Amino acid sequence: PPNAAPRPPPRGGRRRRRARRAARPRAPPPAPPRRARPRLPLRLLPQAAPRRALVGDGPPLAPSAPAAGGSWYRAALACCAYALLAQLAALTYEVAAAAPPVEAEALLLPAVQALAWAALLALALRARAGRFPALVRVWWVLAFALSVAIAFDDSRRLMGADDRDADYAHMVANFASLPALGFLCLVGVMGSSGVDLEFSDDDTGVHEPLLLGGQRRGAEEEPGCLRVTPYGDAGILSLATLSWLSPLLSVGAKRPLELADIPLLAHKDRAKFCYKAMSSHYERQRLECPDKEPSLAWAILKSFWREAAINGAFAAVNTVVSYVGPYLISYFVDYLSGKIAFPHEGYILASVFFVSKLIETLTARQWYLGVDVMGIHVKSGLTAMVYRKGLRLSNASKQSHTSGEIVNYMAVDVQRVGDYAWYFHDIWMLPLQIILALAILYKNVGIATVSTLIATALSIAASVPVAKLQEHYQDKLMAAKDERMRKTAECLKSMRILKLQAWEDRYRIMLEEMRNVECRWLKWALYSQAAVTFVFWSSPIFVSVITFGTCILLGGELTAGGVLSALATFRILQEPLRNFPDLISMIAQTRVSLDRLSHFLRQEELPDDATISVPQGSTDKAIDIKDGSFSWNPSCSTPTLSHIQLSVVRGMRVAVCGVIGSGKSSLLSSILGEIPRLSGQVRVSGTAAYVSQTAWIQSGNIEENVLFGTPMDRPRYKRVLEACSLKKDLQLLQYGDQTIIGDRGINLSGGQKQRVQLARALYQDADIYLLDDPFSAVDAHTGSDLFKDYILGALASKTVIYVTHQVEFLPAADLILVLKDGHITQAGKYDDLLQAGTDFNALVSAHNEAIETMDFGEDSDGDIAPSVPNKRLTPSVSNIDNLKNKVSENGKSSNTRGIKDKKKSEERKKKRTVQEEERERGRVSLNVYLTYMGEAYKGSLIPLIVLAQTLFQVLQIASNWWMAWANPQTEGDAPKTSSVVLLVVYMCLAFGSSLFVFVRSLLVATFGLAAAQKLFTKMLRCVFRAPMSFFDTTPSGRILNRVSVDQSVVDLDIAFRLGGFASTTIQLLGIVAVMSKVTWQVLFLIVPMAMACMWMQRYYIASSRELTRILSVQKSPVIHLFSESIAGAATIRGFGQEKRFMKRNLYLLDCFARPLFSSLAAIEWLCLRMELLSTFVFAFCMAILVSFPPGTIEPSMAGLAVTYGLNLNARMSRWILSFCKLENRIISVERIYQYCKIPSEAPLIIENCRPPSSWPENGNIELIDLKVRYKDDLPFVLHGVSCIFPGGKKIGIVGRTGSGKSTLIQALFRLIEPSGGKIIIDNIDVSAIGLHDLRSRLSIIPQDPTLFEGTIRMNLDPLEERSDQEIWEALEKCQLGEVIRSKEEKLDSPVLENGDNWSVGQRQLIALGRALLKQARILVLDEATASVDTATDNLIQKIIRSEFRDCTVCTIAHRIPTVIDSDLVMVLSDGKIAEFDTPQRLVEDKSSMFMQLVSEYSTRASCI
Repeated sequence: PPNAAPRPPPRGGRRRRRARRAARPRAPPPAPPRRARPRLPLRLLPQAAPRRALVGDGPPLAPSAPAAGGSWYRAALACCAYALLAQLAALTYEVAAAAPPVEAEALLLPAVQALAWAALLALALRARAGRFPALVRVWWVLAFALSVAIAFDDSRRLMGADDRDADYAHMVANFASLPALGFLCLVGVMGSSGVDLEFSDDDTGVHEPLLLGGQRRGAEEEPGCLRVTPYGDAGILSLATLSWLSPLLSVGAKRPLELADIPLLAHKDRAKFCYKAMSSHYERQRLECPDKEPSLAWAILKSFWREAAINGAFAAVNTVVSYVGPYLISYFVDYLSGKIAFPHEGYILASVFFVSKLIETLTARQWYLGVDVMGIHVKSGLTAMVYRKGLRLSNASKQSHTSGEIVNYMAVDVQRVGDYAWYFHDIWMLPLQIILALAILYKNVGIATVSTLIATALSIAASVPVAKLQEHYQDKLMAAKDERMRKTAECLKSMRILKLQAWEDRYRIMLEEMRNVECRWLKWALYSQAAVTFVFWSSPIFVSVITFGTCILLGGELTAGGVLSALATFRILQEPLRNFPDLISMIAQTRVSLDRLSHFLRQEELPDDATISVPQGSTDKAIDIKDGSFSWNPSCSTPTLSHIQLSVVRGMRVAVCGVIGSGKSSLLSSILGEIPRLSGQVRVSGTAAYVSQTAWIQSGNIEENVLFGTPMDRPRYKRVLEACSLKKDLQLLQYGDQTIIGDRGINLSGGQKQRVQLARALYQDADIYLLDDPFSAVDAHTGSDLFKDYILGALASKTVIYVTHQVEFLPAADLILVLKDGHITQAGKYDDLLQAGTDFNALVSAHNEAIETMDFGEDSDGDIAPSVPNKRLTPSVSNIDNLKNKVSENGKSSNTRGIKDKKKSEERKKKRTVQEEERERGRVSLNVYLTYMGEAYKGSLIPLIVLAQTLFQVLQIASNWWMAWANPQTEGDAPKTSSVVLLVVYMCLAFGSSLFVFVRSLLVATFGLAAAQKLFTKMLRCVFRAPMSFFDTTPSGRILNRVSVDQSVVDLDIAFRLGGFASTTIQLLGIVAVMSKVTWQVLFLIVPMAMACMWMQRYYIASSRELTRILSVQKSPVIHLFSESIAGAATIRGFGQEKRFMKRNLYLLDCFARPLFSSLAAIEWLCLRMELLSTFVFAFCMAILVSFPPGTIEPSMAGLAVTYGLNLNARMSRWILSFCKLENRIISVERIYQYCKIPSEAPLIIENCRPPSSWPENGNIELIDLKVRYKDDLPFVLHGVSCIFPGGKKIGIVGRTGSGKSTLIQALFRLIEPSGGKIIIDNIDVSAIGLHDLRSRLSIIPQDPTLFEGTIRMNLDPLEERSDQEIWEALEKCQLGEVIRSKEEKLDSPVLENGDNWSVGQRQLIALGRALLKQARILVLDEATASVDTATDNLIQKIIRSEFRDCTVCTIAHRIPTVIDSDLVMVLSDGKIAEFDTPQRLVEDKSSMFMQLVSEYSTRASCI
């Protein structure tokens, strides 16, 4: 009733019900309940009535009655009713046909059966939800088994093998009921009734399934597609024919498919469902058996055993019916020879052949699709588990598993474990196939079957050493691939520094050497596989020779029918035996991958008890550390931090300072729980927000980075942008806060990245803020504004701990911590610490010393009086005046309007630079195939491969024909040759055919290796020669996807797909030739069938090709998100955002699984139709053969045609399938070729324009009307810059963020080619010489110090040009000698990925060491000292002044003391030179921009 109180939903079987969308109008109270309408797409539901999208939102939903039944439920009821009718019909016939008097005993059994079926039907009708009753399910399974046994017995009677009278009424009823009972057996095994329990909203009358919320949430995540795949709700006929996929293929045939066209996955197929199932079973093992390592394989099996069981049922039926043909061939040959056992025997035999092939076709497709779906589930769940583990890895675990290795876990190992679903049932199917084969052989050759069993066992036993060999090679191959991927990921991440230092060739060669090692193991694996292929192609031949030979020796008589039946059996047995090496290899590979994944999943995670969370109301302390000792390496004797005592009251501002490497960042990590705790306690009260020293920016727009998963609150959002000084930056960007940020924030300046980080933290409105030197990357003015607006303003009521090297920010702190060597040496307020002296006093003194360099004296009014510092530039004053005059012509004229216009144009380069990943559309070009085939030995191996396969097929047909022709046609006939000749000729032909298979395998492996290596080398060189703009706009995940996934496909798959297509084509031609030889009428059907196949292939490939391309594109975001998440794991954990990122990963996995599922289903859709066509052609051939009078055609040849015809459907579908899979796989080649066509930079070396070896001698740099822009369609960033940097002088370059400072340096190194003007160094135009000649003669210390995984020696001198003595001297000069000497490995001290085991300051000093070793005449410092304390900055400047005194030094800096003692200072504004003069003259001009910067820096401490 409408006003009834809502009732809670029933509990039974809720999770097992398949979720569906259904909307049903509310019926008026007097009217009877109306049936549910068909489910409509979500967009067609009425919009006027509000819907409850999620269960639990709003008032509870009441269950609607009656519940809507699933299609399986209705079909099961129909089958029960059908079986009941069949029993009643048989009973009625018995009563009508029985002569009076009717015997009650004869009717008892049929009557009881009919009553039993009636009772079962009644029980089934009561199963409205959940599972069918156990009694019903058991009866269905037993009834099917009994019916099969009775059908077998009846068949023997029909064929005359049994002389008992046949009961035709029950025989017909049994055969008629068999399909229905088979379906009921399947439903009985599954158990589920397929009924959906619906709930209605009493307010709106809208009815919704219980699990609809999960599907609708998924639909909301992908606004482009609101349809769920009809696979889960399809009817029996639709499932059997796969017609549920036809709408998608119809769209694909009309236009290229897009991701939005592909339906969403059903709830049970989504990554979240699979991940939860696998994770729960894995964790349960860990909890139940703590002393035993959990088994990942067992967790997978427990999660998906039901799917595996259903697939096993289809596989069993398929295997049994596949042996019906070989079993009946001997009877068919006897019939053609004139031995007719019963009337219409020929037509009955032909019908049985046809029905068995039809069942084989239908079950095969359901089986294959089932294992594909199971593979998707396993891959989705495993990938999610690996991702979740990556987010929780401890520091020690990270050191042993780099991001490149973990990409391999996701791209290769997870894929391999998922693919094992294909081989899972082969383990038990092989014994079953052998048993069935032995039964058929026993009928034909008698006791000689024992020799068959022995020969088969020997063949299988021979594979044991092969499996170990394969496992060994696989281990080595995967280890080599891991190493290459690790180094590749590192090179892509650091490509800018490689190009700046002219090291790209050295690292490319290193990668090529790693690839050569990988190729060596790949070659051994492939060649050993070729040998294994020969052995196992020979195994069925060996078995057949042993069988026939034993039969002849024992005096048995072979007939043509028996031989053909045996050969057909061997042909079927040949498949599992031939696939056995693949099974062994796959088991070995899967075991390796499972071990690797299990080892990774068992790695140490960050402990949950690293920090103790304290409720906010219970204490006034936000952070409390008692006697804490922490170490990044727990095995190290010296902890990173020791005896830390820290108590921070809520609302305090705490500043942390100290020299580089003193443990400042580690202190923040200890509060976050990131660093392993050795002793003590860390108590934290409240939520935390973390800003790392090295900015971590997500790919996506600026708004997404600021919100970071928190709902939009527009007023708060605006306040955050204001406090972080981001408003002006956003106004200058064409798309504002919707501007897409590139990979690792590549298209933002260092200051902008840091401010986006600060905004992200502020928007979270946390209780505790941990800021790791956030002001180092911004200029003085912005830093002052940030400190006042952000820390003193927005965070005034928050607990703030900030690390800083700027002493001027210390007085505002309530508590200052001074760290040295991992200890808090001093703690207190600014004035107290200043009076105490020691370490803090040294830091302040260094700062005061820097400030004093700007003290040019003050007059009585406080104005800065003109004075000249010690390092005044005295020579060539007139030149300087000329330069100043030249600048004044275009520099001072910029006005406010020009500034705004210019900033707008400069920042336009930073608009949506990251585009959607490119993909081809339409057919794969023939040129891709031809180019690929020409990669190895110019295609000369292709004809040899085709020739070897042709000879194999000819010899195989000849061997089978020989056995059929030479043996007697029927029992009693004389053989046409002796037994010895029979066997010798057969052995020669059969083993000769397998020899050519070995030759073909060797040729294919050789061809594939050569082509893969050539493609890899070509792609790698093109990527390394690509301009820097390519890496700025291309996420590294896309490139890694090509060098990992696509390259693996080229290595292991494409050559064999190409060989397989040629092989299947030749086999198909052989089958058609044999059938046409006997029944030429088949050609009338073969031609139209081939045309139909080609049409369907084109219809299918239009969709399949695009699905594969979408699949390739959708793989990259999964890998990219993982790489990005690993890099920012500390930030993600610091904000408590693991769940959101996990959800994002699951969503991307579903986006990948959608096209994958549709692509796999499309393959089965095509194969089903191909096989059905060939099955009808085979049936036509059989009908022609049985219609001929006996003796018209030679029985042996007819039997041979039937033997080959049994394989026609499989070969036809395999032919089309092999071509389609080849086209799908060749897309990997197409994608690699895309990266082989990347426009390259200018030549590295121009032979006829090489500079002298001593160039540059003076270091004189002249810029002449220099114009630079990032793309041809973008505005200029530098506008006609003209000036001269005199050789040997120190040039300071300053300016606001976005003024063009870094662009000028990029133009100097030609990372960006000038659009106009020239850069001349010592009278040589840099554009006229090679890039390597230019960059190797210049030196740079970049803003972000990059270290490579390896050793200190390799990082300082990767080209291996310097001696150890020179390296030690450089280390001493950059103040790292003592640190390195204190380590056991000295120069071979390890450097982890990203240099994580060295502080940022130490990394910067190593970069300085590189410059000292390079000894270039021109040195560029790009914010090189931003991340070091003032004392270290002063030290670095001192080293530069002494070691580079005769060099031209160009310094970009935000710290004014860094450039104040330069000989000349250039002030850039909006891409133009605003000022260029000595710092003294610029300071004398009180209106100069430089004077404003000096004033801001010197007075900001007092202002604060």
